[in-house]
Amino acid sequence: MLSEQDNIRYSRHLLLDEIGVMGQEKLKKSKVLIVGAGGLGCPVLLYLAAAGVGTIGIIDFDIIEESNLQRQILFDTDDIGKRKAQVAKEKLSKKNPLITIVAYNEKLTNKNSIELFNDFDLIIDGTDNFATRYMINDACVLTQKPLVYGAIHKFEGQVSVFNYCNGPNYRCLFPIPPANESIPTCSEVGVLGVLPGIIGAQQANEALKIILDIGEVISGKLLIYNALTTSFSKIEIPNTSNKKVQYFSSVLDFENFNYDLHCASNQYSLKQISNIEFTALPPETIVLDVRETWEEPQLQHKKILRIPLASLPNNAEKIPKEEVVYVVCQKGGRSRAAIDLLIKEFDFKNLINVSNGIQG
Repeated sequence: MLSEQDNIRYSRHLLLDEIGVMGQEKLKKSKVLIVGAGGLGCPVLLYLAAAGVGTIGIIDFDIIEESNLQRQILFDTDDIGKRKAQVAKEKLSKKNPLITIVAYNEKLTNKNSIELFNDFDLIIDGTDNFATRYMINDACVLTQKPLVYGAIHKFEGQVSVFNYCNGPNYRCLFPIPPANESIPTCSEVGVLGVLPGIIGAQQANEALKIILDIGEVISGKLLIYNALTTSFSKIEIPNTSNKKVQYFSSVLDFENFNYDLHCASNQYSLKQISNIEFTALPPETIVLDVRETWEEPQLQHKKILRIPLASLPNNAEKIPKEEVVYVVCQKGGRSRAAIDLLIKEFDFKNLINVSNGIQG
């Protein structure tokens, strides 16, 4: 039941036919865990707390640094040196004293994630490394929890919902972990301060739609936002989860799995060049374009193989193994991920990555 205070605070929600009293009661009863109180986690936490999500869990073992303040909007100068989860709890409790905030000042691991996830209805990933993302995904599959995913890189961000209503999970998008150095972190290459706010708001929006059972949840699609061009695009994510229902046969296998080693093991001597002049290539040169078919510019070359990254597992046999193949995408990230996949899954040894992509 909503209290008199609830009715006042959430009055603008109550006016919406799609939410109303019943929807706000759903929000009040819901329990959401946010993994990471950083650039993505801060806007997610602010919006879910303001919306009246009844129980919000925050797990983060990190300490607030001055360099965080450029984008982590929950914190200020006086918070430097304090624990993120605890500070976030204190500030969100002041913002909305009608809800419960639980802070976990610890690192999420495969030893504690199953028990923790079982206490919540929905998990939101605000992390920035592949080992943790795979672990969160696998824990969600084992506990049957929907996962709201977000990622940022320089001026570009991604959002999707995994493990929702028999939809794809994170391993459907990235079957094999990209090599550790393939996508640098914010601390290595930087990030536009407003970008995690935009992506985090999208994650919060997906979480609210899931709780309220309204709108179209972005399951089976990856939303990509470019801050420089102010453009959104979507790509389809193939659902391969029905072929492999879960990565582990038991919780014990999951708890004993080494995720750091799993991601670090994908290392090899990558052959790459920074740029490529397509008009100067000999006609027999093979170029694998892993962008979506609608992306511009369209390459004009005699031997272009157009196979989007998500379709590679089902089309690997179309790529020759006896000749050199240059792999390209827009900026170099997806082409590297494609090579990671083709080497690990299909034993390719003839691929050259164009590291700066077509735009480079």
